[in-house]
Amino acid sequence: MINIVNNSNDPRFNLALEEYALNELFPGAELAIIWQNKPTVVIGRNQNTIEEINKAYIREKGINVVRRLSGGGAVYHDLGNLNFTFIVPSQKNVVSNFEKFTQPVLRALQSLGVPAEFSGRNDLTINGKKFSGNAQYWSKDRLLHHGTLLFNSDLSVVQEALQVRVDKLVSKGVKSVRSRVTNIYPYLKTPLEIGEFKRILLEHMLQGNEHQHYELTTTDLRRVEQLMETRYAKWSWNYGHSPAFSLEKSRRFAGGQLNLKLNVKQGLITEIGIYGDFFGRRDVRELAQSLQGQQYEEVALRNFLEQIPFAEYFLAITMDEFLQCLLH
Repeated sequence: MINIVNNSNDPRFNLALEEYALNELFPGAELAIIWQNKPTVVIGRNQNTIEEINKAYIREKGINVVRRLSGGGAVYHDLGNLNFTFIVPSQKNVVSNFEKFTQPVLRALQSLGVPAEFSGRNDLTINGKKFSGNAQYWSKDRLLHHGTLLFNSDLSVVQEALQVRVDKLVSKGVKSVRSRVTNIYPYLKTPLEIGEFKRILLEHMLQGNEHQHYELTTTDLRRVEQLMETRYAKWSWNYGHSPAFSLEKSRRFAGGQLNLKLNVKQGLITEIGIYGDFFGRRDVRELAQSLQGQQYEEVALRNFLEQIPFAEYFLAITMDEFLQCLLH
């Protein structure tokens, strides 16, 4: 396993580095990265940015907003938060296996006496409170898995910066963002600085593997900066333009939140936007584009969806659930 050394706190650079490492760095090798961002809201690939953030608060506090490649929900990062990334050759036995990649994190925390456990679809919790969310992205023959770790973040900012949907809170049986998230720091048997925790975490991520540490070259840095400028620094990627829609359909399923916005004219879908915190292997915008011109009617839509690789777009939302949300 190769540990990519990264000391940047720029979220645009860090997400560009992940993309570069996934697609261009050491093909066939297993990679690990630990990184931190200055205050940032990171938006899931399939989300509508404007609906996920408190725009006035974000502007007032100078918080960055950047979209990542992977699906899942919006998360808040600051320098009290650590992020970890694994990039591995993609194999069937690791597809959607979030728990596999969180085991080194759990071992690190258990070595420090923290009673952490894997919970739900993609979370790590302590006493039922979330401190880590995880997401995945596939490209070619490799899988990127990354996760957040709230070590000693300002949880009051999490509450203000994110506009969490009411149905998501209700489904978790809680009344606020702050009440369902926690930091790792209060549960440590012996207080640690985040730098020491980072060292311990990396040891467990690399444990049992032959490994080396890799410093980015000038060529690497130039390529990462190119990706940063062409994607992660652009408004079109981080916010994008959403047209006005005449219909909005929203449902929460076990596989995630699904939010559909569409225009229908003379019985045909003329425009559709597909948003949510779900996961999938393929870009859901392809599906949205292919639905344009289809009849807004169950039999016709089901016949169409059965002819395409629907399951590639939603790993845990079924065709029946999608149609239920779209039509009812």
